[in-house]
Amino acid sequence: MQNMTKTTGKMTLTFNSDAYSKLLSQYQPRVIKTEEENEQFLAVVEDLLSRSHLTSEEDTLLELLMRLIEDFESQHYQLNISTPASRILHLLEAQGLETDDLISIFGSSNLVSQIINGEVGVTQEQANILGKFLKVDASLFVS
Repeated sequence: MQNMTKTTGKMTLTFNSDAYSKLLSQYQPRVIKTEEENEQFLAVVEDLLSRSHLTSEEDTLLELLMRLIEDFESQHYQLNISTPASRILHLLEAQGLETDDLISIFGSSNLVSQIINGEVGVTQEQANILGKFLKVDASLFVS
């Protein structure tokens, strides 16, 4: 049995490598690749968090699982991430307009396509005109 000590303030916690190995064997934490695996590890985290006291080994497992879950969720649940192009498309749809309605602002259908596809950005001058056209603040269109 290998033990390591970790001093935290006045309390010394003993870390038991054998006990941690058993936890790793029981839960088999790994890089999360599916929603099912994510749900499985979330259930383990909830169980650990519901306990009034965790051993050093359980606390270490909890930290590992939380990092794995955060990594999976940051890659798969990108909330509130929008681009100027996606904002333009949303506003056009909300106002019943088409991308062709933007040709008068940008000068050509080719440029409209490039902007909508995120290939080129909107200049400040174009953003000001677009903001007036869509009745929103121009800063929505400049990254």
